Amino acid sequence: MASQPIVDIASDLAYILDHYRTVAVVGLSPKPHRDSYGVSHYMQAQGWRIVPINPNADSILGETCYASLQDAARHHTIELVNVFRNSADVPPVVADAIAVGAKAVWLQMGIAHDAAAQQARTAGLRVVQNKCLMVEHRRHRSNSGT
Repeated sequence: MASQPIVDIASDLAYILDHYRTVAVVGLSPKPHRDSYGVSHYMQAQGWRIVPINPNADSILGETCYASLQDAARHHTIELVNVFRNSADVPPVVADAIAVGAKAVWLQMGIAHDAAAQQARTAGLRVVQNKCLMVEHRRHRSNSGT
């Protein structure tokens, strides 16, 4: 069995929170009671640019929706791809994130796919799995004093 490279999740997490501000949100719901909406609304309020990926909506949080990451990348430079989809749906999202030149992929709480995460890392992307972007942002801010 081939050895896996050592992955420093804490380093990736901190780097993402310190350096990226444009996030494509795959699976962003227009419904305010959904986690994807709440997390994205919070990040937007923190100054992050939200790029909604939802083929069934025209606009969410005042931002134009795109049917796919490829469509969004024609209009925006995507730094981070935040995923609110089932774990089984992650591999094609990661492939798209790599294809559009994203710098990182974030799989929200309850979402993980080790093979897709490894594919992203091999392509040079930073990866966080099974963590909430909003929770980690709040924690990071309180720890860094900002």
